[in-house]
Amino acid sequence: MKPRILLTNDDGITSAGLWAAYEALSPVADVTIAAPSTQQSAVGRSISIFEPIRASPVVMNGVRAYSIGGKPTDSVIIGLYALDIRPDLVVSGINIGENLSFESIMTSGTVGAALEASNQGTKGIAFSLQVEDQGDKFDDPRHHSQSFDDAKRIVREVCMTVLLEGFPKHADVINVNIPSIVKGGYEVTRLARKLFETGVEKRLDPRGRPYYWINGPLLEDAEEGTDVHAIRKGNISITPITLDCTAFAADKELQSLFST
Repeated sequence: MKPRILLTNDDGITSAGLWAAYEALSPVADVTIAAPSTQQSAVGRSISIFEPIRASPVVMNGVRAYSIGGKPTDSVIIGLYALDIRPDLVVSGINIGENLSFESIMTSGTVGAALEASNQGTKGIAFSLQVEDQGDKFDDPRHHSQSFDDAKRIVREVCMTVLLEGFPKHADVINVNIPSIVKGGYEVTRLARKLFETGVEKRLDPRGRPYYWINGPLLEDAEEGTDVHAIRKGNISITPITLDCTAFAADKELQSLFST
């Protein structure tokens, strides 16, 4: 019996990255796609609780899939509980654009889907591919000039290793980032603190009223051992992530501040 994989993403069901992941995994696993109908980048773990969610069967690239009228987390929940897929693993990606550092994994819909899967009892792996031009993240995800050849190989290697050897005992999600040009091998990393230098650009509309764009350049590098540094070197970054956000190191200080 082939392992069962639920495949989702945040770039939408038409994304070239999603279908590259399907091409990588379908020869070795029973893959079911349940992915957002539209672009849902940077929605994190948002869940649609104020509107109904439609799961529309579609045929794309000759493959039956489910187009979910919601967010990446909705896609996972619908896949697990409404479509009764019962996967051995949830795979999210391949995202067009890297998801590195504290700030990115907190907002990433790609990582959010993997976190939701693990929260619901099925471990998740998130895959993201670095882009040289950050503008590529905002182009039509159906058409992407970058090659997915290395990324497809890595998706298959990582997923099959985990399925055969087991998920790391103390991790809930594995966050995999693939450099645009792979120069090295796998590197187990920790999260860097930041990926972007946050900025806000003020503009005026035709009536002279202000509006704002949140923007900012990528940081050039980060400390040795971080996911950002690994990608800058051309290594494949593999970061174990836990759902438990408790800051245990702060326990004693808080107890001293709030002791009765």
